[in-house]
Amino acid sequence: MDKISAEQRHKNMAAIHSKDTKPEMIVRKGLWSRGFRYRLNSPKLPGHPDLVLRKYRTCIFVNGCFWHGHGVELKIENSCGSLVASSKAERKIENSECCKIPTTNREFWVAKIRRNQERDIEEQKRLAEMGWHCITIWECELKPKKREETLKSLVYTLNKIWLDDHQAVVTSYPKLEEENGSYLKAAEE
Repeated sequence: MDKISAEQRHKNMAAIHSKDTKPEMIVRKGLWSRGFRYRLNSPKLPGHPDLVLRKYRTCIFVNGCFWHGHGVELKIENSCGSLVASSKAERKIENSECCKIPTTNREFWVAKIRRNQERDIEEQKRLAEMGWHCITIWECELKPKKREETLKSLVYTLNKIWLDDHQAVVTSYPKLEEENGSYLKAAEE
């Protein structure tokens, strides 16, 4: 049972925005202070990534654990409770450590989270086909205990991407006759 009225719950949920969230601001400030420059919510790219680093050809998505179902696995069960892959099977989502599905109006939330997960996968596939690298950072990875480690990992990943994309191509030159040993000697011993 919900502790607040349906009207108040509606107001609370409507007040949640998708831009300039606290986790997104943490990532933005962390990258900016380390010298990375980016664009916000590019309307030209599929999924409108939260951050776009053109120099690194990388899109960063900062996802809320609840809205994108972090750690939540979709299980398909039949009426007997055994796992199947049938279209008639009932789809269930199990809670994870950082994503608890509400008990009220559960079918709505399960469907919404499933749609979000499927959309995220499709958008990232489209970005990859366009040659973009995609990085997803979860809200729980930005808690104070893990924040610095997450940002260091992100910086390392971005630098690795840049180095891999800009690696010098080593070309081998044809061997000279002197190197083969079949050259003529100017003077014999």
